[in-house]
Amino acid sequence: MQRLLLLAFTIIALPMAAFAQPEIRVTDADIAPGSVTTWTSANTYILDGVVFVEDGATLIIEPGTVIKAESGQGNEASALVVTKDATILAEGTASTPIVFTSVLDNGSLTFQDRGLWGGVVILGQASTNNPTDGGVKEVEGINEIVAEGDDRAEYGGTDDAHNSGIFRYVSIRHSGIAVGDQAGNEIQGLTLGGVGSGTVIEYVESFASADDGFEWFGGTVNTKYLVSAFNEDDAFDWDEGYRGKGQFWFAIQGNDVGGRTAEQDGALGNEFFEPYSIPQLSNVTYIGPDAGTAEGDGAEMLIFRDNSGGKYWNSIFTEYSALTGGNGILVEVVAGDANKPADSEDRMANGDLVLANNLWWGFGDNSIGAIAPQDFVQTHLLANANRIANPQLRGVSREADGGLDPRPAVGSPALDATQVADPGDAFFTTVPYVGAFGDENWLVGWTALGALGFTTGVAIEPISSEVPSFFALKQNYPNPFNPTTTIEFQLVSAGAIRLAVYDVLGREVALLADGVQPAGTYSVRFDARDMASGLYFYTLEGNGVNSTRKMLLIK
Repeated sequence: MQRLLLLAFTIIALPMAAFAQPEIRVTDADIAPGSVTTWTSANTYILDGVVFVEDGATLIIEPGTVIKAESGQGNEASALVVTKDATILAEGTASTPIVFTSVLDNGSLTFQDRGLWGGVVILGQASTNNPTDGGVKEVEGINEIVAEGDDRAEYGGTDDAHNSGIFRYVSIRHSGIAVGDQAGNEIQGLTLGGVGSGTVIEYVESFASADDGFEWFGGTVNTKYLVSAFNEDDAFDWDEGYRGKGQFWFAIQGNDVGGRTAEQDGALGNEFFEPYSIPQLSNVTYIGPDAGTAEGDGAEMLIFRDNSGGKYWNSIFTEYSALTGGNGILVEVVAGDANKPADSEDRMANGDLVLANNLWWGFGDNSIGAIAPQDFVQTHLLANANRIANPQLRGVSREADGGLDPRPAVGSPALDATQVADPGDAFFTTVPYVGAFGDENWLVGWTALGALGFTTGVAIEPISSEVPSFFALKQNYPNPFNPTTTIEFQLVSAGAIRLAVYDVLGREVALLADGVQPAGTYSVRFDARDMASGLYFYTLEGNGVNSTRKMLLIK
């Protein structure tokens, strides 16, 4: 057994160049109607132009697969579009995410390298408030790629429970290039048009987009664990009657460029068409640009307009002292326009726009007026248990220095469980904190934020800062376990450590810690919900010593 492990660890230590992957170029001709196509982690896939998953086709993307896109723009842009009659099954894991990026991504790109390719578009058959053609509309930019009469850019319909597939543990990087004939037709990191509630979207990151991070055009899809990081325009944007639910959304904007953290629109043209945009969100953390933005229209962190509603509970809004204004929220008021007989002020008055049990901090002088310049919005915030208080996040660095840790520190008002509201819907996970994070930093392991070193605050929790007398890796507990367990270790001096999990063949299946840690005693929570039952080994490297133990997962 020792010889097997030694061989396995030797294989792991070999340079990645020794295992250079073959590249498979993918064009629009490669995913035929009705076909089943599988992309595996054994290859790197190159999107050459806009690739459509055609009607009736299924695209399966295995964990750990990397998809890169060519850099053309306009009609030569590259993107992936899942048409409204197709299915995508993209299921990564926390340790082996699926990554979409640019062909220029050789490991040296930064968050300022935006707009290098198009992005990912998922279309469905759920309803929108577009009034013509049965609510069906075409995605801007993509509609200029297809020929006249080609319906592959269409989205919308009448099936609010429509299922476009699964999109889980996916990181989309450096997207947002202009698509089609006209300037300004950027698509987002992830564009969702008429996507229904039967679709699963969880643990998805949009990193360094030249437009929005995420945008919904109608639909009813529910989402959890979304990350919008350093995108050029809005972090999150909804429109055309979006009515899904969301929990654990995280946004951080760069100081160099950025729009609003959330642009919340209701409809196009005649804005009274129904259904109204009324998504329901709980436990989001939005971190604005703090010092200001070089470009963009970010005069306020949140804007509700075009007759949009929306509901936020148990959320943190912070760091938006933008040079262009820096308010927390603006609710559009429209008067005297026959095409706009209702507005977002009406949505608030009718209970369709609710902000309750949220924390606000980092807006001008942190007064209610700095957060909300409109009197009726101030009244609403004060009547719905909103608090002006520093959430005391552990780290809000925008540098690749490991200093981004959006978990509340001990003593934070975000951890006051008495201030947490119940949204009253079984979709929402009940947690005793406000914001997107509790004790676990769920950004680690699958995001660009983690891979590029912005956040390294894995779920490492200090047990004692007292310097122990010896280095130790303790037995996990419980053991056997299902699906979570805790690993404790002791460090006699500060230094770089690496804690990883391997299968019986010596393949690394999870990286739990990788960075500098002070001397002391620590614990790490390991979640193996995406792994098969069996025997695993975990190894700690640090203080000039390696130590390995085994553990048993039984499901």
